[in-house]
Amino acid sequence: MITTSFLHIGVTCKYPQKFEDFYKKYFGFKRVKSIRLEGEKEIVFIKDENGFCFELFSMDEERPFPHAGGDGCHYPGWRHIAFNVNSINDKLCEMGEDAIITQGPILLDRYIPGWKAVWIKDPEGNIIELAEGYKD
Repeated sequence: MITTSFLHIGVTCKYPQKFEDFYKKYFGFKRVKSIRLEGEKEIVFIKDENGFCFELFSMDEERPFPHAGGDGCHYPGWRHIAFNVNSINDKLCEMGEDAIITQGPILLDRYIPGWKAVWIKDPEGNIIELAEGYKD
């Protein structure tokens, strides 16, 4: 088998700067690269301390249907991304009005003792799970 490793998730954004600022402020991402394209377009790479990377593109057309709510879409596609946090309550307080809750918080003790989760949306409407107490 040929070895592979995770590289990045590409995200098309209506407001790339808002997306970048949100993930920098609340999840510790930093801009690691910017590639200028023709005109005023650019591709921006932001990465967290663990190496998780987003590749940000500006949109070329409007979204044809609304974003999912709750814990994400229930049709084929990415449902949500998840971040571990020490305390969901503390993270929500830190985020203030930027923490737009779409579901929860809920206890998921029946699956993993101590697991608690809440789902929020980022500035582009993508769903993020904040997980507390999750263990493999």
